Amino acid sequence: MANHFSEYDAFNLPPEFRPLGAWAYFGLMILFSIPLLGFIFLIVFSLSDANINRRNFARAYFCGLLVCAVLFAVLFFTGALSGVLEAAANGELPQNLTFLPWVSA
Repeated sequence: MANHFSEYDAFNLPPEFRPLGAWAYFGLMILFSIPLLGFIFLIVFSLSDANINRRNFARAYFCGLLVCAVLFAVLFFTGALSGVLEAAANGELPQNLTFLPWVSA
């Protein structure tokens, strides 16, 4: 039986379709985790057409960051809101909180 994959060798593919190795993904994860520089590279790689696999990984990483940011924001604001409501129930709030419409003076 002939090897059907010999003509589709990864090294014979155009550069934009070549697969990335495990170390490339590991290096990209480390690069993207650098605070400001990593975010810049994340945006550049997610808009680049140089390698489709790298672009898709950068987009997936960006989507993961967005999900984490939304989850963190929801947890932060629900925790902050519950703290304000608990303080209001105990009568520990100052009387000048006019920006909170649910707190009665």
